[in-house]
Amino acid sequence: MVLLGVAALSLGVIPVAGAAADARIHDIQGDTRLSTLDGQQVSNVPGVVTAIRAFGSARGFWMQDPNPDADPATSEGILVFTGSTTPAVTVGDAVVVAGTVAEFYPDGAPATSIHQSMTELTRATWTVQSSGNALPAAEPVGPATVPDAMAPDANGGSVEGLTLRPASFAIDYWESREGMRVRVDDARVVGPTTAFNEVYLTTKPNQNPSAHGGTIYTGYADSNTGRIKVKSLIPFSQQPFPKADVNDRLAGETSGPVDYDTFGGYLIQATTLGTLVDGGLQPEATRPQRSNELAVATYNVENLSPRDTQAKYDRLAHGVTSALASPDILSLEEIQDNNGTTNDGTVAANVTLQRFVDAVVAAGGPRYEWREIDPVDGHDGGAPGGNIRVAFLFNPARVSFVDRPGGDSTTAVQVTGGHKPALSVSPGRIDPASTAWTDSRKPLAGEFTFRGRTVFVVANHFNSKGGDQPMYGRFQPPTRGSETQRVAQATEVNEFVGQIQKVDRLANVVVLGDLNDYQFSPALHELTDHYRLLDLMNVLPRNDRYSYVFEGNSQVLDHVLVTGLMLPDYDVVHVNAEFADQASDHDPQVVRLTPLG
Repeated sequence: MVLLGVAALSLGVIPVAGAAADARIHDIQGDTRLSTLDGQQVSNVPGVVTAIRAFGSARGFWMQDPNPDADPATSEGILVFTGSTTPAVTVGDAVVVAGTVAEFYPDGAPATSIHQSMTELTRATWTVQSSGNALPAAEPVGPATVPDAMAPDANGGSVEGLTLRPASFAIDYWESREGMRVRVDDARVVGPTTAFNEVYLTTKPNQNPSAHGGTIYTGYADSNTGRIKVKSLIPFSQQPFPKADVNDRLAGETSGPVDYDTFGGYLIQATTLGTLVDGGLQPEATRPQRSNELAVATYNVENLSPRDTQAKYDRLAHGVTSALASPDILSLEEIQDNNGTTNDGTVAANVTLQRFVDAVVAAGGPRYEWREIDPVDGHDGGAPGGNIRVAFLFNPARVSFVDRPGGDSTTAVQVTGGHKPALSVSPGRIDPASTAWTDSRKPLAGEFTFRGRTVFVVANHFNSKGGDQPMYGRFQPPTRGSETQRVAQATEVNEFVGQIQKVDRLANVVVLGDLNDYQFSPALHELTDHYRLLDLMNVLPRNDRYSYVFEGNSQVLDHVLVTGLMLPDYDVVHVNAEFADQASDHDPQVVRLTPLG
């Protein structure tokens, strides 16, 4: 049986006889990331169809040469891209393909892309020589398969011209298997199923394990190369994608061709999915504070606005009352204005906050009061129109807020006082005119009293990591461009704490929130400079240092830092980040402070 593929005709391309050179897949792929045949027509490329993508606008099929060469750096698999047309092939077909070699960058043109490319065949025609053929065996990926080092060092430049070294670097290993069938067996979940039906597994179960079965991100030099993303080519009507939490397992075989995308880099497009086995992970709850303990917490509520469902409000509220045990002071991040992302100049958030406070009461919690400062419209980053900001909730039955008028979106709070520090305005924003806060949330400082003691609390939401080069991208080592602004922000907050300590070196200060950076980052080094603050994340056991899970890495973005004459008891309460069903993508955390003396 010989069938002519119709992809070329559907794309309006008719191959010219004699214009293409015969090639095998490993000739096309070569031993670098970019094919030396890029842009050229090739013909008589043999392979066996191993997988088909029959949905979306990027359809096509993967094929693999059952007769590989002896070079471990040259892939034997490739994607035949057919656009919006479903290819007329079946898994197991032996095909011979003609087409044009192309390097596809998933995030745009090669000149601006920060990602690696996928080598493909486009404008393709093919003949089916036979059907029902056995597929090339999927290569097992085990604990020792992928190198521990992520990438070669190109001094920040592109690695595309370097010869692949699959035994030395993780991205070289996966690139040398691009389009080929691989398999992982009985793999543990280290990143929960997302809304996009993808999950992260680990092939290295002993690599920096967290207390809950994830993988701890410990430093820039240790990227946890056992992580691999899995998506599915199996119709969901035939096999729904598993809703997996961290520490679950996909028992048995998970296999398919190696692909690449902008969200996570290399992945397995599964044609076989393992069976989901429950790992038993349950959300945590912290203990209630004692009467003599001041409980201060932080929670990123992920763009909360009145446009959200009541179910989201209720779930977040139960997190406050049950998981956090109704703290005395709560810093909220990502509070949007009263109409969310409707971009009409609205900046007030009283409706958002009142609805949340009411939900907390309905969940059995205290009637919190709040303090916040509306930002200048469109000046604090986040989703356009949303005007996200930080806000304080506090329980007036347990703690008092010292109100001093005059704080607004453009007025900088100052530290006053001779022998006892005080804030010039409370609440007040730290130096809102500084370029450190351009298109970013301004910190909110508040003065509280607890059992006769003054406590200064600074709520923060530093700028995001948007625009940073990915750890699996074409530039190595990647540039973390957003870091510069966070370092500047950390300097501002550190200096503000220094102003308080200049008046009273033993003043009680809590700095907390979503700092969007790691405990080992330059920003956190700057924030703790001059020994002004202690980052409590660093006092936890190493395997519990995380508040967020990103691309299978359990990592730190949220922090509580303290100084003063109060003994801290600190807890990151893992209720969201490790679960497929989340109220927010961040875990909250709380510190209980016991006054000394």
